[in-house]
Amino acid sequence: MPTTATTARRPAATALGQRERQVLSAVGCGLRDDEIADALAIPEDAVAELLARILVTLRLRDRAAAIVHAFDCGLVVPGRGTRTQPVSTAPRPAAGRVTGPAVRISLLGPLRAWHDGRPLNLGHPRQQAVLATLALCAGRSLSRQELLDDVWGTEAPVANVVPVYVYRLRKTLRIGDSPGSVIEHAGHGYRLVPGAVDVDVARMEELLVGIGTAERAGEPAEAVRLCTQALDLFRGEPLAGLPGPLAELERLRLTRRRIAVVQRKVECQLRLGRDAEAISELFALSAAHPLDEPVAALLMRALYRDGRQADALTVFDRARRGLAEELGVSPGRTLRRTHEMILRGDEIGLGLTPSAGRTAFA
Repeated sequence: MPTTATTARRPAATALGQRERQVLSAVGCGLRDDEIADALAIPEDAVAELLARILVTLRLRDRAAAIVHAFDCGLVVPGRGTRTQPVSTAPRPAAGRVTGPAVRISLLGPLRAWHDGRPLNLGHPRQQAVLATLALCAGRSLSRQELLDDVWGTEAPVANVVPVYVYRLRKTLRIGDSPGSVIEHAGHGYRLVPGAVDVDVARMEELLVGIGTAERAGEPAEAVRLCTQALDLFRGEPLAGLPGPLAELERLRLTRRRIAVVQRKVECQLRLGRDAEAISELFALSAAHPLDEPVAALLMRALYRDGRQADALTVFDRARRGLAEELGVSPGRTLRRTHEMILRGDEIGLGLTPSAGRTAFA
């Protein structure tokens, strides 16, 4: 990256002709040569020639440096396109006053977004990761540096491309026919306009609050219903394929969240006597997470409750072998205790009420 002194000595964009300024503006907005050629109605070869002339005139190293220079000299305003474009006089929607969510964003699987049911093209993975970061921090303003840290970590890009990615995303996430977007400037950073976006992670958190309320009220059927809604939001591995340290951390957190919801659902199903449903859910979860000891312990309890002691012991043996082969460790305390209680037939320790035998969990 050039130093401030180097930037000060560099010729200003005023040294360029009108057509060259247009090309530099378009480059700053992240357009490809073919897109610039279409926008300016000139041959693609002419675009490449003009860009080469711009780099020589402004003493810029490459296209990435040209993007940064377009922002530094004010040809491109982050989130508002180029200053050479006509500015609409239509009123912009006020922040926080968008009527209903204009856009749906799903993070509980590969990143997806829809506008009025129409899927949107969100660009390449790094650009998607910028949107995912804004969606995960909905309501909070993130600076360029925070976005760089969350999406690139220590692997810094060749140029500060955050404004370019935000500009592209603002165009993609435009609200209807208005110039407004669901991404706005707030303070010294960017955020999603409050109330303009429906993010599935936020909906899941709301459902979890409802699940807790139902459990405390002694309504297991309602808790099962809400757990099912929360699990239906998942479409695979959360944030699948997205780069960056924040995406990696959130993948782990949201995967654990899903496991916890399945466990709560199963506990409620067992209280309702819906053993077959609970066992089916647990077998699927255990197959996806074979080294998860709490899941294995819960499956063992459910099988024992269903009169399948031998199957419960088989689950323990499989988990023990997997832990030894994959991690080189022995089963933890919870799994060992569950195994011992099943061998002893300790129904009280396993959570079965003595008065009801194997008909209900306490």
